[in-house]
Amino acid sequence: MQAPPSPGYSLIIRARYQNQVGMLGQITSIIGAVGGDIASIDIVESGGGFVTRDFTVHVRDTDHGFKCVEAVRQIPGLRILNVSDRVFLLHLGGTLEITPRTPVKTRDDLMMVYMPGVARVARAIQEERDKVFTLTIRRNLVGVVTDGSAVVGLGNIGPEAALPVMEGKAVLFKEFAGVDAFPICLNTQRPDEIAAAIKAISPIFGAIDLEGIAEPGCFEVERQVQQDLDIPVFHGSRHGTAALVLAALINTCRLTGKPLESVRVVVSGSGPAATVCAQLLLSAGIAQVVVLDLEGIVHTARPGLDSDKQWLAEHTNPENRTGDIREALRGADVFVGVTGGQRVEADDVRMMGRDPVIFALANDDSMVIPDELEGVARVVATARSDMPNQMNNVICVPGFFRGLLDARARGITTGMELAAARTIADLVDEHELHEEYIVPSVFDKRVGAAVARAVASEAEGAGLAQQPARPSQP
Repeated sequence: MQAPPSPGYSLIIRARYQNQVGMLGQITSIIGAVGGDIASIDIVESGGGFVTRDFTVHVRDTDHGFKCVEAVRQIPGLRILNVSDRVFLLHLGGTLEITPRTPVKTRDDLMMVYMPGVARVARAIQEERDKVFTLTIRRNLVGVVTDGSAVVGLGNIGPEAALPVMEGKAVLFKEFAGVDAFPICLNTQRPDEIAAAIKAISPIFGAIDLEGIAEPGCFEVERQVQQDLDIPVFHGSRHGTAALVLAALINTCRLTGKPLESVRVVVSGSGPAATVCAQLLLSAGIAQVVVLDLEGIVHTARPGLDSDKQWLAEHTNPENRTGDIREALRGADVFVGVTGGQRVEADDVRMMGRDPVIFALANDDSMVIPDELEGVARVVATARSDMPNQMNNVICVPGFFRGLLDARARGITTGMELAAARTIADLVDEHELHEEYIVPSVFDKRVGAAVARAVASEAEGAGLAQQPARPSQP
């Protein structure tokens, strides 16, 4: 099954043709025949017996877009004037800008915003360092740091190519939680140099979000920096994904009537995201967790395990299962796939326990084809925006950082992740809960503030808050 057309691959085809009956219908029919999804049609110019229109068309991928354009080009009497890629148009000049919070319209404004007035503010911070959190952007600023070595869905693309992805992440922080964020793309993939760079720039930020750093270096960077800084530094997407998985699992257990502590969960990936996910599930009281990578089930007798996989082997898989994905899934209640590579077929799901649940979180169909599991799995959740139960960590991550900043937390705890997960789950009430609605929508305005309150409260309870939590706003 092919992925459906989506705005992620969206073209504007500007075409000029004779304004006669039947031409518009012919064009739309041709686009439909090759699988294009017409989102809108706009008149640009009309006169002299000709009309120029913009056809906004969603396609599946770049090759499919080319086929749509070529099919339209073959229509007699039609000339394509231009083809624009809407995604590239949106990213022209980047998706971020620096906007001042105070206008500079007069001489007085200038003297207060900059010299000589600002010198007094600088002196005040010099005398009392903590005032930097009330008198500068630091109180609401997150650094989104990457080396470009493991960008989600793209791999090792380097710092320059990672920049638009990190810009997008920063936009989501602002849009969903009012958090200012800025991308930092480092031209090194050495963990010690990444850690040193983060420490050097830390006075600017209230928290650091690590993104797209390959294992095992990602773990080492996190460990090194957390030891030396009094601001939270962690892989937001990985911890956010884990909290979202737990939230979804809480609600699927409400649907199936199974106690959370008794469910058997298979986690596929065993990279950083899978490790964090398994750890959080264990902390939630789920004892039956089995972790799977491309070499099979992780178990204590398997040779060549690194330190992180060795930890997984010692703390998961209590039955000491060995073998492949089919053996892992036998009798399981839940499959959580955080990366691609392990294909789950309908026959595999039939080997699972009653009311099987599938969370396929890769950004493509490499893990499952959802339509093939209809009537086989009780619940299917994916990362796809065109399917029910979209499991996008933007549901958790911006609000999580909002809460950390509100409390000026020194770090994060498992308790914060558990609190975030339970809060997200509780936002789906009994009347809404359904096989196709187990977590709130990405666009549910309640989520960011609710997660922020839960995280800030947990930070205060754990003694990690350096100030009473402010309201969830910048």
